[in-house]
Amino acid sequence: MVVPFAEVSAQSTAESKSRVSKLGLETEVESRLSALESQIADLKSLTFQGRSEFEANKENRRPRARFEPASWPPQDGFSNISGKISSFSDSPAGAKELSQVDRTDTASRPSRPQISLASLELHFTKQELTSYADFRKVGLSNASIPWINKCSRTFGSATKGVVNKERLGLLREQAMARYGDVYARRKVMNFAKAFLKYLSKTRFDTRYKDFDLFLEMPKTVKESKRITQRIVTIEDTKNVLSAIDEAYKNAEFTTRQCQNYKALVLFGAYTGQRPIATIRKLTVGQFRAALRHDHPVLDVLPQQDKIRMQHYVPLHPCVIDAVTPLLDGRNRKDDTRIFAHEYFDKWARRKKIPLVHGGNFVCGDLRKFAEQYGDVIQWNQSNRAYIMTHGVSGVDWKHYKHPLPETVYDVYMRYWKDASFL
Repeated sequence: MVVPFAEVSAQSTAESKSRVSKLGLETEVESRLSALESQIADLKSLTFQGRSEFEANKENRRPRARFEPASWPPQDGFSNISGKISSFSDSPAGAKELSQVDRTDTASRPSRPQISLASLELHFTKQELTSYADFRKVGLSNASIPWINKCSRTFGSATKGVVNKERLGLLREQAMARYGDVYARRKVMNFAKAFLKYLSKTRFDTRYKDFDLFLEMPKTVKESKRITQRIVTIEDTKNVLSAIDEAYKNAEFTTRQCQNYKALVLFGAYTGQRPIATIRKLTVGQFRAALRHDHPVLDVLPQQDKIRMQHYVPLHPCVIDAVTPLLDGRNRKDDTRIFAHEYFDKWARRKKIPLVHGGNFVCGDLRKFAEQYGDVIQWNQSNRAYIMTHGVSGVDWKHYKHPLPETVYDVYMRYWKDASFL
């Protein structure tokens, strides 16, 4: 069968078109594959480059803190801190660029004044100082109240209602110049610190308390161990008794006063009791009760002792002879104070009785004499500590020791029976 020429040419044309379309499709696929290969190669190079930079900078990074999250620094945790800095850079170049931007932004902002403790100035009123001083006086003894008044006046005159570095420095200089004793200076400084703490709480302003930095005591090197420079001997005690007799002959006071003053001196010298805390508070009834026993010991109550320790005090025969005349009389009730301590102390200070080793006699020297003369007669340390309530804060005194009155008296008389000041 013979195919016409027209049909043959049509078939050949269709086949050629199909071959051309196939060749075009293959070419397009090859071009796409080549493009993908180039993109994969770029991605690989970028990945290797980032890994090398991370390993290079890993050695320069700081170690993570103990409680710091593993993702530190956070990716977006600091974005709200500043509008200029929204990210962090691990590379040195990026960090340098960010620091330059931060410096430029800081320089463009107006600088705020720097407030320091040296330039800060606070205030208080006179009523606040007076109220605090009255608050401190509650429950204090009459001997401690004058010190509160002194500290309050010193603080008020130096500061004049202003709390700053200059005024507190002036207060410190005044305390150092006025008081030679370190304990007196410390009382003024501690009062000032406590008042600043009081202001910080009442005014809800803690800045007041920060000013105690300028009230520190100077740090000094101790040249030697401090011991008392005041020496009281048996001759000094005899001189005080002689001064009382001489004043009586000159009609400076009555017979009753002479007996009272001499009994006070003898009791203080033989027992070493504290003048203000104990001697001035003893009553007639306590001595009457002590003299009823074969071993006359005075029962000192807790409220009559500085450390609130109840204890027995033996009465030497010389003390008994001096005290007995004071127990007679219709007006001598049991609750009456037996010694006129305030009047005797004023008389002694006004009389200015000289001591052998320097200084003038005061009531506190009677306790010093008992302590120092106890070393001369080798007074038993345990018996001495109990009677004078000095150095009795150990465990043995708190939990074990409790001497009986007759034991206290017998041990005491073993050392003091031959001591005589008359």
